[in-house]
Amino acid sequence: MTSPSATATAESSRRDPAAADIGRRDPIVSFEFFPPKSDAAEATLMETVTRLAPLAPDFVSVTYGAGGTTRDRTFGIVTKIQDGSGLPTASHLTCVGASREEIDDVARALWAAGIRRIVALRGDAPGGAPYQVRPDGYAYAADLVAGLRRIAPFDISVAAYPETHPSAPSADFDLDNLKRKADAGADRALTQFFFDTDAFLRFRDRAAASGITLPIVPGILPITNFARTKEFSQACGAAVPDWLEMLFEGLDETPDTRQLVAASVAVEQCRLLQTHGVEEFHFYTLNRAELTLAICRFLGIRPRRAEAVAA
Repeated sequence: MTSPSATATAESSRRDPAAADIGRRDPIVSFEFFPPKSDAAEATLMETVTRLAPLAPDFVSVTYGAGGTTRDRTFGIVTKIQDGSGLPTASHLTCVGASREEIDDVARALWAAGIRRIVALRGDAPGGAPYQVRPDGYAYAADLVAGLRRIAPFDISVAAYPETHPSAPSADFDLDNLKRKADAGADRALTQFFFDTDAFLRFRDRAAASGITLPIVPGILPITNFARTKEFSQACGAAVPDWLEMLFEGLDETPDTRQLVAASVAVEQCRLLQTHGVEEFHFYTLNRAELTLAICRFLGIRPRRAEAVAA
């Protein structure tokens, strides 16, 4: 539920759109993509990268499929994005389905290709099977982070779960796992997407109280398809509030209206987080630019890369 102070801020912003930006720095943003499965999908992704690049994100990242099934495609698209756009590009790297030697070889190849950022994850087994630790592999993300630190001075992001990872036995266990990743040398945590802002704020407070000092960056999922978003949420344990379901009810046949509503929801979420000191956001773009561009525009982010080059 939006607090009275947040409502007052929103009312003030409606009267004077510039008022909300007084004394506020532009937020830092990063964008996440997934590896395309066809030439047409790759063309769409590269167009999305071209459209988002002028916003000068801190970095962009490319995911792995379950079990590392898209490893080759991820490597190829990561290097293509970085070489083609000049954007700092991170490759996701997972523990599942590979030996330590195989993972180390991928990390060395990434470094040799000029990739300096990695999102280090445990990963999921294909087909929803239970996760199995390989005797010759990295057991968990904290082990992977420590291994990467031995290979090269990568900038390493890890995952965090404001509403607890679905396979974690408890919220405390999940938080302890994040601390292990931080202690192993992670630079930041990117959260699973969420729609309950209070859940993120409580998680951030609990992390700080447990001695976790690395930045915790909220993951924002612009809703391009509500039914698909519900499927994602069920898989990762993110709650979908009743008010959100009511808001999108009946909009399947009106995509323009749905897009306006989706942008408004994400902007309000980011604005509320900003009132609590959040200055950085990680957007799950689903390889589409329109909503992320609109949200960033509302947050005051203007194209900057062309201006910087001209200067």
